[in-house]
Amino acid sequence: MSQYYELGGETLWNPSNGASRLFLRQVAVFEEELGLPSGIGPMEADECRIDPVAFGVFARALLARQRQIRHAVMRALTEGFLLTVLALAERSGIEVFEEPSAPASSGPAPAAVLRDVQVLAGAHSLVDEDPYGLDEELRRKVRELDRCMAR
Repeated sequence: MSQYYELGGETLWNPSNGASRLFLRQVAVFEEELGLPSGIGPMEADECRIDPVAFGVFARALLARQRQIRHAVMRALTEGFLLTVLALAERSGIEVFEEPSAPASSGPAPAAVLRDVQVLAGAHSLVDEDPYGLDEELRRKVRELDRCMAR
C-alpha cells in the first residue's frame, strides 16, 4: 500500500504508508514549531493535496530555521524532515533556496537563535559556522534523497 502527495494533478511523491505516516506526524510537529501551516492537506483516501503557496512559505521558513540552529542534536533531528520537504519543493518547482542577504546589523543575534545553543565543553560548536554554508550540502543531500523517493 502507498499514499500519494499531489500538487496540481501531479504526483510528487508516492511513499509507503509507514513513511507517509511518519512524515505527516513530523509535518504537525514542525507546523507547531514554526507557527505556520505547511500547506500539506489531510490524507484522504490515500491522497494528500499540497497548496503550493503555503508549502513554499513553510519550506522557506523551515530552511531559515535550519540555518539558525546552533545545536548539533537539534540540527540533526530537523535535517531529515527538511530534506524531504526540500525534495518535494524542488519537484513542485517551488524555489526555496534564495541568495542569503547580508545581516541587517552587527548587533546581537535574535533571541530565537540563541535559545538552544549547544555549550558542552570540548564538543564541536556550530555557533561560529556560517549559517548559509550548509546550503550546498543540503542541495547535495536533497539530490540523493530525491532518487529514493518514488513517484
